[in-house]
Amino acid sequence: MKPLVYAPCLLAILIGSTSFRSTHYLNTEHATKNTYYLLVIKTKYEMKVFDSTGECLATYPVVFGNKDMGDKMMQGDRRTPEGTFKICFKRKHEKWSRFLLIDYPNAESVAKFNQRKAAGLIPSDAQIGGSIGIHGTWPNEDYAIDGLQNWTEGCISTKNRYVEEIFDALPVGTRITIRK
Repeated sequence: MKPLVYAPCLLAILIGSTSFRSTHYLNTEHATKNTYYLLVIKTKYEMKVFDSTGECLATYPVVFGNKDMGDKMMQGDRRTPEGTFKICFKRKHEKWSRFLLIDYPNAESVAKFNQRKAAGLIPSDAQIGGSIGIHGTWPNEDYAIDGLQNWTEGCISTKNRYVEEIFDALPVGTRITIRK
């Protein structure tokens, strides 16, 4: 398998289209869960791929569930959770090209949820939710990414060609940090 070409961390958004200069390669043949890690910055609509030395190898445009960039509070709020997670499962997806499930809710998420519930910030019968991941768009709807149109139920969405690249490069166990 030949290595995939990735973009550097300079992201240019030009009138509804995304432009990358390709200069880095990700080794997809021998990648382990510690070879790369992801950083999602919600307020910048960016997902960055770093190598184990901390060098930023790629930046992808992403969208979320809604314009409220707050942390996920409960199931159904369409917010994207914040914290550190791992990719726990990958599969091809019939609607969104590829799906990389993250381990939300993890222990950190459950603790925050329980604290918020105890403080009365969310209803006592609220559920924490789950099935959060990284995926593509509906077929032929990459324009949602170009237009920064948040449309998911709390997942991270990018263009189909980008989710296919990261799907091939990032193994299960890869760390992902999501922050505001």
